[in-house]
Amino acid sequence: MQIAYKACRQCKFSACIGLFVLTFLFLTTACTSTPKQSSPTFPQSAHPQVTNQQFSQAKIEKRLREEYRRWQGTRHRLGGTNNRGIDCSGFVKAVYKDVFNVDLPRTTKAQVKQGRSIPFEQLRPGDLVFFQPPTYPRHVGIYLGESEFVHASKSKGVILSKIDPTYWGKYYWTARRVLSVPEQP
Repeated sequence: MQIAYKACRQCKFSACIGLFVLTFLFLTTACTSTPKQSSPTFPQSAHPQVTNQQFSQAKIEKRLREEYRRWQGTRHRLGGTNNRGIDCSGFVKAVYKDVFNVDLPRTTKAQVKQGRSIPFEQLRPGDLVFFQPPTYPRHVGIYLGESEFVHASKSKGVILSKIDPTYWGKYYWTARRVLSVPEQP
């Protein structure tokens, strides 16, 4: 009986070691990170595939407005990532992924480090616009043109707003260009 017990304990120990090794191998191969893209690639999803040269400012604005209509009125929810509730950086991340097939970081703090800095006067559709309003430390939206941008507002959900002197213009912070597109449509 004693010998049978020792043999059984050894089997269990061997099985545990084997299971540990398999788990370790799975985790080390399944959780490897993919390298960062050096430049964005454009969608291969529901929208027709286009090259960088074909992807004009007018097309960017049109596709962003179409995407806005899908999200319009979605309520704000801090940490939210879907149509049941979304915050500003989650909205920007989702739109960039769905429209441009570009993976952005999840937070505004990380998104403000993407792409390159753009002066306000050179904003183009698709540029990220950042604000520092008094109600929260950072806010991000996507520029559409003519001082208009789309964002997930804390009080009104996903909406279009103007960067004008009455509110958003006062709190404008910076802008970043993540997409590389031709200068003219």
